[in-house]
Order: sequence, then structure tokens, then C-alpha cells
Amino acid sequence: MPYFSESLWALYLALDMMFILLLFRIFGKAGLYMSITMNIILCNMTVPKLTELFGFQVTMGTILYASILFTTDILSEVYGKKEAQKGVNVGLFALVISAIFIQITLMFPSAESDIYGVHLDQAFDLFWRIALASLVAYMISQYHDIMMFHYIGQKTSGKLLWLRNNISTLVSQALDTLFFTVIAFYGVFELDVLAEIFITTYILKVIIALVDTPFLYLAVHLAPETHVVRIWKNKVPPERQLSHTPRETEIDHDDLGKREEQTSR
Repeated sequence: MPYFSESLWALYLALDMMFILLLFRIFGKAGLYMSITMNIILCNMTVPKLTELFGFQVTMGTILYASILFTTDILSEVYGKKEAQKGVNVGLFALVISAIFIQITLMFPSAESDIYGVHLDQAFDLFWRIALASLVAYMISQYHDIMMFHYIGQKTSGKLLWLRNNISTLVSQALDTLFFTVIAFYGVFELDVLAEIFITTYILKVIIALVDTPFLYLAVHLAPETHVVRIWKNKVPPERQLSHTPRETEIDHDDLGKREEQTSR
């Protein structure tokens, strides 16, 4: 079937975005933390698999990892910088803990009747290296994304959501792709394959960044009506004014916890 892989890739991307929005709609902020944890583990399990899209070799896991930046942008826009950083930390712990337990699992000798152990060993043979590469790339790209997202947000007084989403994501994805590709695959693949993986992976991440922009606006629209809006220089972004009800109160996220404590007393 012509363009089967490309069609499957597009479906894969659409499903990932829809599941993130579904988790957000049902569980709110906790759903976004769930999606970060799920994607960071799954992308490291699937990234060793290579496939071909439009005639180029790419690693699987690109969509799942790229959508983590989409999720942290939702956290940044809807809940604020601190919650976005907390989401990054949740993913970081999930990555480290999963890597530790997978490596311990591989240390157990297989039983004589075990027919899957050798395949598991082969599948996760490079997992420690991939986990290390992902850890370094994840920390650099995610914290850079949050920093740039909020920097642009402050400079534009909360306007131009599409601009801060795309600029912060595109620069962060370049950093992530560079660090991950070199650490994970240098010496594993030939240099020409390595360069092809870097270029094609980044191009796909650019496409994902552009595609996720309308999904980000939809996520802002789906935010709970009673949620406290994010303040950019004490101004509510126009897109937020259109998507929320007058019941929202314009207060800073840092004051929310203190006010809740005073109310409970």
C-alpha cells in the first residue's frame, strides 16, 4: 500500500494528541502528568526501532517524545511555570526509575523454559544508553522550553500564544535531537545514518510542533471554567478571555495555595 507508513504515522500523531487532551479533560493537571510519564517511558522503549518515512530513516518514539513539549506548554499556559517544571520533574523520575528496574530485570538469569528472555535482552540491550541520552536531552530541552516559553510570554504580555509555543518548541527540539542522537547512537550507526537520523527526526519534530499549535489552543479552551487564569504582566491574554467564563478570578498562581490555606482555616 503506497504511503502506508506515512498514513500510520499521521494516525499515530493524531491519537497521541487526542489522548493527551482526553486525559487533560478528564483528570485536569494530573492527566497531563500522566501523559508525560506515559510518553517518556514509551518513547524510550520504542526509539531503537527504525522505520522509513518519505524515503528517510527515522526512529520511532519521535512523536511520543515531541508531544511531551506540547504537554509542558499546556501546563505552562494553563497552570504556570512552577507546574510545568513539576511536570518535567515527574517525567525525569519516571525515566530514571523505569531504567533502573529494567536493568535489574535483565540481570536475572532466564529459566530453562524461558523463550522470551533472549528477545527481551536484545530489545533492551541499549536501553541504559538510550536512558542516559534521553535524560540529558530531556533535562536540557524541557527546561529550556519552559524558560523560553515564559520569556516570550512576558515580552508579549501573554499575547501570541502560537508564537511562544512554536519558537520555544523548535529551539528546544533542536537541542534535544542533537544531544539525544549523539549520545544514544554514536558508534552504533554509521555517520551518514546518524546524520540522516538527526535531520529527519528534527524535520518530523518541526512538523509535530506546527501541528500541535491548534491542539494547544483547544487545550486552553478545555481548561476547567473555575480555573485561575495565568497572568502575563497582570494582563489576561485575549485568547484566554474568549475561552473562559467571568467566574474566573485574576490572581497569581503563587498566591493560590496561600489563599486556599486561609480559606480552610
